[in-house]
Amino acid sequence: MADMDLPEREAMEFDVVIVGAGPAGLAAAIRLKQLAPETTIVVVEKGSEVGAHILSGAVIDPIGLDRLLPDWREDPARPLSTQVSEDRFYLLGPSGGLRLPNFLMPKLMNNHGNFVGSLGNVCRWLAARAEALGVEIYPGFAATEVLYGEKSEVVGIATGDMGVGRDGKPKGGFTRGMELRGKYTLFGEGARGSLSKSLIAKYNLGAGRQPQKFGIGLKELWQLDPARHQQGLVQHSFGWPLDNSTGGGSFLYHIENHQAVVGFVVHLNYTNPTLSPFDEFQRFKTHPMIAPTFEGGKRVAYGARAITEGGWQSVPKLVFPGGALIGCAAGFVNLPRIKGSHNAVLSGMLAAESVAAALTAKRAGDVMTDYEEGWRDGDIGRDLRAVRNVKPLWSKFGTYLGIALGGLDMWCHQILRLSPFGTLQHGKPDHLTLKPLSQVKPIVYPKPDGKISFDKLSSVFISNTNHEEDQPVHLRLKDASIPVAKNLPEFGEPARLYCPAGVYEIAYDDEEKKTGPKFVVNAQNCVHCKTCDIKDPAQNIEWTCPEGAGGPNYPNM
Repeated sequence: MADMDLPEREAMEFDVVIVGAGPAGLAAAIRLKQLAPETTIVVVEKGSEVGAHILSGAVIDPIGLDRLLPDWREDPARPLSTQVSEDRFYLLGPSGGLRLPNFLMPKLMNNHGNFVGSLGNVCRWLAARAEALGVEIYPGFAATEVLYGEKSEVVGIATGDMGVGRDGKPKGGFTRGMELRGKYTLFGEGARGSLSKSLIAKYNLGAGRQPQKFGIGLKELWQLDPARHQQGLVQHSFGWPLDNSTGGGSFLYHIENHQAVVGFVVHLNYTNPTLSPFDEFQRFKTHPMIAPTFEGGKRVAYGARAITEGGWQSVPKLVFPGGALIGCAAGFVNLPRIKGSHNAVLSGMLAAESVAAALTAKRAGDVMTDYEEGWRDGDIGRDLRAVRNVKPLWSKFGTYLGIALGGLDMWCHQILRLSPFGTLQHGKPDHLTLKPLSQVKPIVYPKPDGKISFDKLSSVFISNTNHEEDQPVHLRLKDASIPVAKNLPEFGEPARLYCPAGVYEIAYDDEEKKTGPKFVVNAQNCVHCKTCDIKDPAQNIEWTCPEGAGGPNYPNM
């Protein structure tokens, strides 16, 4: 059915439209209401509820919350109550490990005064505070299109149509999407947001910057045996099961209610196409220094999400006519600290202050240069500049030497306020780093035991992921022949391995003889991590928003 045959979309007018009810988007909405209470604001969120798609470690630096809502610690409903009680850092080998002395760690790596908890619950709490100020929040509506004005300025977004069949034709109950129009639109979609990606391309926002770098973070929530729980313990490791040339590491945080969150990050510039981040995570939990934590416990939730890792060098230009990028859509994660939510809140506040000034001056649809010019000299810039060489040193020299040099660089920043390395470059984007199968040793993973390690499908089940099956596949192939004709012979089709949810597989007419290979896309399994959009070596997979409210439903991740 052609667009001209569809009914016109209804439109709603606001002063400000915000895409994404994450920490950045909600902080922007709250700050705007603090500065200009009469401002009309709408926040559109693709998750079924606020927090449904939020996944983070998370050890949270409270600097953002303290600035935004100084009274948050006195709120009986506050989402964070467990402060870090102990920091541990480990270098793991196959059968043992070495605890690194805390005094070797630069000050910025110290988690004293930080909180452990659920970022999803933080967002739910922020949403309640925003709504109390008069912000309208629409969960379950995916922003699928950027709306442009006559001068190519952003004038808002459109939400996706509901009730479209797999064949692309309207079904019974079809509902046209809505246009949400604003004088300014802020995009806080998180890492590799689909609209943010299109805006970066349209306005060439990445010009003069290094390519953005990414990791994939996988996480589980466990109910522990109370005897094995130590509330406030924060533990990080690097090394095994990854080899020296593959970047990544683990986190294990003991939160309240005898629960712990365990996670694993694999940098997406890895080279071996037979590597599976999910299986590396499962293997990590079997380490003799890790496994005892989970004995007598029960896994209750699972999820995965891409993480921006490029930092200082890779942050694109943030502003364009009529809008701005905020939070992880801009790439404000501090990689060695494994933290980004504090910078997300701060960036939302900065953008809100620019918007408020523009609205006060009766402006609309122009470029908010003060936001772009201000972040590098503020708290976000200071946070990212001090660690700007950690990622490129790790990538160039491997885990052991790279981390040692990164630590030296951070110490130089702390003591001398300068780096002996200057500002290093990241090199090629992550999708270009894979070696052909002929040049690597295939990785063979042990079968999961169902107690500490698990398979993908049982993990997806506890992510509460759900999509309407009769809808267009939201994982689009630009060329349907590439997976079998190119990626399979050269790389073994790595999508079946880097996807943490079993979305992609190669099926054969004859499994034994491996004849008639077909590329299968199980889109209903997708947990919206965006890894396929990032790592596919042919850049052939395009992640787009499925029908609103589809995807995972994380309870308190």
